[in-house]
Amino acid sequence: PRSTPLYSSAASDVYKRQLYNITMDSGIWFLIILGLVIFNFLFSTGLDYINHLNWKDLIPNELKDFYKPEKYKKAREYSIKRNKISQISSLFGFTLIIGLLCFNGYGYINDFVSNYNSSYIQSGVFFIILYFISSIISVPFSYYNTFVIEEEFGFNKTTKKTFFLDIIKSLILTLIIGSILLFPSIYLFETLESGFWIWLWIGVSALMIFINMFYADLIVPLFNKLTPLENGDLRKKIEQYSSKVGYLLKNIYVIDGSKRSTKANAFFSGLGPKKTIALYDTLIEKHTDDELVAVLAHEVGHYKKKHIFSGLLLTIIQLGITAFFLEFCLKQPEISYALGGNEMSFHLGLIGFSFIFSPISLISGIFMNYLSRKNEFEADSYAKETSSGHHLSLALKKLSVDSLSNIYPHPAYVFIHYSHPPLIKRLQALK
Repeated sequence: PRSTPLYSSAASDVYKRQLYNITMDSGIWFLIILGLVIFNFLFSTGLDYINHLNWKDLIPNELKDFYKPEKYKKAREYSIKRNKISQISSLFGFTLIIGLLCFNGYGYINDFVSNYNSSYIQSGVFFIILYFISSIISVPFSYYNTFVIEEEFGFNKTTKKTFFLDIIKSLILTLIIGSILLFPSIYLFETLESGFWIWLWIGVSALMIFINMFYADLIVPLFNKLTPLENGDLRKKIEQYSSKVGYLLKNIYVIDGSKRSTKANAFFSGLGPKKTIALYDTLIEKHTDDELVAVLAHEVGHYKKKHIFSGLLLTIIQLGITAFFLEFCLKQPEISYALGGNEMSFHLGLIGFSFIFSPISLISGIFMNYLSRKNEFEADSYAKETSSGHHLSLALKKLSVDSLSNIYPHPAYVFIHYSHPPLIKRLQALK
């Protein structure tokens, strides 16, 4: 009798059609990803360019007592040099991604990690390789920015030892937090047929809340020294103001920011009614007690106006949308094929998602920045009502001038990137 072939002609035709469809779909996804990468680079580069050109020769009246012509010229030179190194860095990063896409770089890395039997190890090693490739480009630019540009303009206080220790600490922290996020995500994705995004949403939201609650206690001490603010006029004024407006303070710290830079800053940490305040030593050196209390009043305004709660809620909603689209992308094997994989893999799907989700991320970022700018005006107004608008204005002027910031950002750049209103707008509103 005639022998039966392993595959019939009809079955072979079905297989060929399926293979053809997969190839076509992966080709479309590849073009989408490539197009988004090119668009993002051109869009961000163009926006940086028009923002850089928006500098004006005229010093605004509000800053004439603070910005002398020589210092204003210095600020412009600082902006030019920072922008130039930023553009070169972006070009290198863009070239790297284009190279990985067009020359099957992601596929080669995926083939290498496929030698491991465990999907956890495959994804872990995959992202470690990408991290080191990225660091090869980013670290030299960071070094140049710190020890050449920041040094030239008198900002840098970082030693080479501190610089490289920060890199090592950041690597360790990235590995720890990355593992906490990556491995449970892989387990959930491989275990659950559907609804993976819900559990991922819950887990990432819980981790974010935990980090927000204990940032000052767990993360900051790895990089800086926190010292309780000594008893004195400043502490007394802060406590008196907090008591007057019913704001509970957990701790008031001084952080040794001067070991890295002369730039001043401050941050507030914690959720709930009790907060931790960390004032940079450079901030205390350059500002009066009344100015520092006004800065505190601004932050209290965020709490009193429910900005912190609403911001946290919106961030959690964003995480839910992100997790939903992540599951969608992970369940499209064509995305993994488009990046050079021979089969669906979690890490290739995640990389593809990071490109595909970028337009949604841009839109949500614009909305969040708009809301943040609105909240900043409200917090300024609260500080003016409960403390001193005059002293807050002085603090804002000093912070801007001391950091040589751009006081004429382009409106389009502000609309896309600024989470705080431009300085001149804030000063006008405080009047």
